[in-house]
Amino acid sequence: MAKSLKLVSGQPVHPPGVVASAVYAQGRRLADIAIEGAGDWARKPGHVVWIGLHEPGLDLLRTVQAEFGLHDLAIEDALKAHQRPKLELYGEALFVVARTAQMLEGRIAFGETHLFLGRGYVVSVRHGASTTYLPVRERCEAIPHAFSEGEDFILYAILDFIVDNYVPVIECIQEEVEGIEDNILAEASGQTYVRRLYELRRDLLRLRNAVVPLVEVCRRLAQPGLPGIDATMHPLFRDVSDHIRRVQEEIESLREVLAFAFETSLMTGQAQQTEITRKLAAWAAILAVPTAVAGIYGMNFDIIPELHWKYGYAVVLLVIAMMCGLLYWRFRRSRWL
Repeated sequence: MAKSLKLVSGQPVHPPGVVASAVYAQGRRLADIAIEGAGDWARKPGHVVWIGLHEPGLDLLRTVQAEFGLHDLAIEDALKAHQRPKLELYGEALFVVARTAQMLEGRIAFGETHLFLGRGYVVSVRHGASTTYLPVRERCEAIPHAFSEGEDFILYAILDFIVDNYVPVIECIQEEVEGIEDNILAEASGQTYVRRLYELRRDLLRLRNAVVPLVEVCRRLAQPGLPGIDATMHPLFRDVSDHIRRVQEEIESLREVLAFAFETSLMTGQAQQTEITRKLAAWAAILAVPTAVAGIYGMNFDIIPELHWKYGYAVVLLVIAMMCGLLYWRFRRSRWL
């Protein structure tokens, strides 16, 4: 052990894209190491190398590939984001893709995490919106008895952290939806929320597409037969799978609530438009009375009843006022005005 520490004395300067690179033995951190030579540490019995990368370039990924013998297709996937959550087996190595999510300025921002796992090493590659995994590393280092399980425990800890970060996103959306539900009926213009409800429904659909495939990934990890996954870790991966299913249920429930709120908002807008249309129709009917009378008496005929009558003008105005008043009373009684 003393020889190992001497070999890695001094802190290596990591190139851009490397967040952390350390070697562990029996669950305890030995030291930070450079990417070059990390494969030699991983091949030592009882040692685990954990490398964290953030949006690395091709040269850095090729260096990591050379150290651990990673598959070309996995490197290609890790270089290009926008992958569907999945688990691929390349010989004795696993390649896991998971989608991350967090709230940024009222919208769900999505990122990706690509995980390479093999005998003696774990490499995590983050793309896009994603919380750093330094808290996961610190948490693992704080429980060396569990961390000593090896690379499969690191995989579990990262997946569990990703799933836990789904919860604040759902809670934030749920809180906003509850506020919208209250305001749709309380305010006079419910259709103003239609756009926001549509955005939330679209974001939840994308979140669902990120969560659902992860259930299958954890199910496969909880089954025997995968290299590098010890049987003692199966219950932990089943626990993560249960958490994902609960998140999925919350998403489905929120989507139903959003659908109801969306329909309510549309119906409220339609009801307001109908009410306005009724009022316009009522006033049009009232204004039709003087228009019709004025049109009749405006015809250019020499002989029209009451045309030269002394009280004709006053009587016509009185009749118009009475008819308009009667119509106004009827429309008010019918709640059209």
